[in-house]
Amino acid sequence: MTLTTSTAYIGISILTIIAVGISAAAFFRPPEAILESMAEVDVKESWLPLLGTLKAAGAFGLLIGIGVPVPSIGTAAAVGLVVYFVGAAFVHIRAGDYSVSGQHVFLLLAVATLVLDLAS
Repeated sequence: MTLTTSTAYIGISILTIIAVGISAAAFFRPPEAILESMAEVDVKESWLPLLGTLKAAGAFGLLIGIGVPVPSIGTAAAVGLVVYFVGAAFVHIRAGDYSVSGQHVFLLLAVATLVLDLAS
């Protein structure tokens, strides 16, 4: 069995959709760990619904990009997620948080999705 770029794109996209979707849902009813992490990097709790909505929109855009013959939707969603998670990494770095954490994993998934999307 040969793994094609298109198959890899669909697999990584599904993984990204699930991971980012779960993360988005957590922002609407955040556990204490998320609230503490956001407080440490000076993100107000009132921003969580907007941030969750942006994540959910990115995950939904990837899902649409897989399901409909308009590949630019998936590409735009992947670009949006990359920008979102670069911004998240920047916010953490600006606050002096240099640890490798969730936003880095999500950034890697978003970048992998974008690269495979562009390659397929």
